[in-house]
Amino acid sequence: MATATLVFKFFGLAFSALLPLINPLGSALVFLGLVGPAPQPVIRKLARQIAISTTLFLIVIELAGAAVLSFFGISLRVVQVAGGLVLAAMGWKLLNQQESEPSKQREVPEDSYTPLEQKIFYPFTFPVTAGPGTILVMLTLAAHASVKGTLATTTAHLGILLAVVILSLLVFLSYAYAPRITQHISPQTAHGILRVIAFVLLCIGVQITWNGVEAMLKTALRS
Repeated sequence: MATATLVFKFFGLAFSALLPLINPLGSALVFLGLVGPAPQPVIRKLARQIAISTTLFLIVIELAGAAVLSFFGISLRVVQVAGGLVLAAMGWKLLNQQESEPSKQREVPEDSYTPLEQKIFYPFTFPVTAGPGTILVMLTLAAHASVKGTLATTTAHLGILLAVVILSLLVFLSYAYAPRITQHISPQTAHGILRVIAFVLLCIGVQITWNGVEAMLKTALRS
């Protein structure tokens, strides 16, 4: 009974902390803007691959992220600065992206599908789906789950991994059906929504970068 309680405790903690950061619906619109007028089978295949990639990526971060950063001597603040800059660059690119012509919405050459599949990890998984904020939260959750006792630690990590799987499933559903959702929205409205999301993405990237710079400045001033 105590084991099940601990699993649900860390599941709820991880799910509530990661959901606003991953934001499946909002990220799906960014994904759709990057993919362009690809047909539904291609988008669904990409969505499935991104969901799997996101699951594996977050599991690796949760289990070995802190050790990897320590091995390379990289601090969490540096991750914030670098990841924030990447997000800001993505937002800026989307903000200045030219609107597609309506007549070309279904005319995508076969050769353009392979480059899309080469972008599964970057930028579709990182930083569009799981950005630097998600990495920081996963590292924090992993540290919090590492309590005394092998059974308790394993149970806590199980709850976090369960939350990751559920969130990845939501990512798949949101990405796979993003075109159907936007079908009920006029092209002008969809274009405007994408620009707003791109601006928010730019602001989030700048904010994450500033948080990292501010923390490093405070540390430097105290030393």
